[in-house]
Amino acid sequence: MSWLLNLYRTYESNLGLVGSVKKKHNDQEYTLLPVSHTTQNAHIEVSITEDGEFHSAIVIDKNDANTLIPCTEDSASRAGSKVAPYPLHDKLSYVAGDYAVFGGEIKKEDPFAAYIEQLGAWAASPYAASKVKSIYRYLNKGRLIQDLVDERILCVTEDNKLIDKWDKKYESRYSIKPAIFSVVAGEQESAFVRFNIYSPDKPLLAVWKDPEMYDSFTRFYSERLGDKDICYVTGEELPSTDKHANKIRNPADKAKLISANDTSGFTFRGRFLQSQEAASISYEVSQKAHNALKWLINRQAKVIDQRVFLVWGNKELDMPDPSEDTFSIDPSPSEIPKKASYTYEDYAVEVGKALDGYRNRVASGLRNEEMQVNILVLDSATTGRMAVLYYRNLNKELYLDKLVDWHSSCVWLHGYRKNDQGEYVSFIGAPATRDIALAAYGPRAGDKVIKGLMERMLPCIVGDQPNIPQDIIRSVFHRASNPVSMEKWEWEKTLSIACALINRDYREEGFRVALDANNNSRDYLFGRLLAVADVLERRALGDETRASNAIRYMNAFSKHPARTWKTIQECLQPYQARLGTEATYLSRIIDEVASRFKIDEFNNKPLSGVYLLGFYSQRHELYRPKDKNKADAPDHGSDQ
Repeated sequence: MSWLLNLYRTYESNLGLVGSVKKKHNDQEYTLLPVSHTTQNAHIEVSITEDGEFHSAIVIDKNDANTLIPCTEDSASRAGSKVAPYPLHDKLSYVAGDYAVFGGEIKKEDPFAAYIEQLGAWAASPYAASKVKSIYRYLNKGRLIQDLVDERILCVTEDNKLIDKWDKKYESRYSIKPAIFSVVAGEQESAFVRFNIYSPDKPLLAVWKDPEMYDSFTRFYSERLGDKDICYVTGEELPSTDKHANKIRNPADKAKLISANDTSGFTFRGRFLQSQEAASISYEVSQKAHNALKWLINRQAKVIDQRVFLVWGNKELDMPDPSEDTFSIDPSPSEIPKKASYTYEDYAVEVGKALDGYRNRVASGLRNEEMQVNILVLDSATTGRMAVLYYRNLNKELYLDKLVDWHSSCVWLHGYRKNDQGEYVSFIGAPATRDIALAAYGPRAGDKVIKGLMERMLPCIVGDQPNIPQDIIRSVFHRASNPVSMEKWEWEKTLSIACALINRDYREEGFRVALDANNNSRDYLFGRLLAVADVLERRALGDETRASNAIRYMNAFSKHPARTWKTIQECLQPYQARLGTEATYLSRIIDEVASRFKIDEFNNKPLSGVYLLGFYSQRHELYRPKDKNKADAPDHGSDQ
């Protein structure tokens, strides 16, 4: 229940934002919903005067359709033929008293009767706002469809029945296709209607944007809630509910996090007689926690194939995302590459400086629960059920310390990111988990694969699992050892990510981007040999773009290094001859590295990932410009 408690606390900490509308990058609106409210896409807007008379109506543009509406427990979870009216805005079949007159089919229970009774109770309550009373007076007349037909919003046949679907045969009655058929997917009777109040004397807030309306219904409905019970989240005795919110990830999402409506199965039966015995949650906590979750998902979550990755602070909402790379935390890495000889402690200091802004935003006097960071992963296996796949609650300082450790241990020099000007920049740090997935499984990896790896990496970054899963490292290692299977830019990216993961795996040995000329590890030395052979041949080839023999044989080299090196060295001879004296320096390096081998270690035993570190560091050293104030970034080849 701790995730519910922290979502509830987040809502309480942001009460000032309730009802305020924000826009995402795709211009889709979202808001922190008031209690007992939800959102719905409306199709028709009806304006009513303060005296309760019809004024006008319009068909709503799709970009303005999202509407905040009051809802009850029953209406929020209604399905099929169940009659459960929304308190104010609803479908035409609910809000129109003359629905049957225009051909609407009414089954056992009249939707309008249930709707108008509920609206009348609200309008008669001491909490009713004047706008509610005006809307009730109008709708109680039972002539909504007639007014909409007169306004030419709805269309009828010659015998005064609502048209089911638009057909060319109706062009004799309507010269152009009515706008309602462009916004409603089904029949006209399924159109959702929202109501507004018009005043010629003063500007009025739209009904669905009016805080007075939110408060009016919340206070009215709170007195109509059911029996009280101990809330398992707060420990207080409050009105409980067994009907919890859906539409968590998006307006079409039917999956619920909490549900116990399967009384014939084994959801709770066998242990408990009633669902409330399994978990009793108060209506207020359920509403506030779910509304906070919906708001946070829209505001800052990362959603991949409907799996939600969410990080937030109870008081300070914006927290660094553990799935992002170091460049995202500090996008000013231009000074870092020249410090390639940094140790773990040096990297930790650099990352710590980038995170100081998050540390310093903690105001003095905050309670401990306000200094918490939450990490939540959600997904659904079916359309009706959603699960919490991962949840972790940490102290803010501990969370930032774990990020510092990750970004200073899973570290290497990368050159595949672009700045705001679209230019490639180098940065030293940890790769993003999505990039790790693409490096492990290729650029065609589906979202299902990517989201699975991202979830598995979370415990390595912010949890208690110190080691990256070996199957991920092996996969990245094998792809990095097979450069001929991919384009040059992709291989360079895969190589640097592989080095970062391997560096994390061997963090006790303290590998660095800078060449360690005193490292006599067999695998490291073999990697250095391969790098020198690659650089020598590349310099001999000049402007030719074909791969060197060292790169072509890299996969075989990783499996049978001694045997493959013999082949590579034989292939080098023509290029050494072509370069003449220019090859002397590189040939000496080959001799010097080879002399460091122990005789029994120069064999065909497969290489570990350490050889990639030796390869990268030696190549980086050879490509380093003479001007030590400049840093060399890996070659990107073609644009990604």
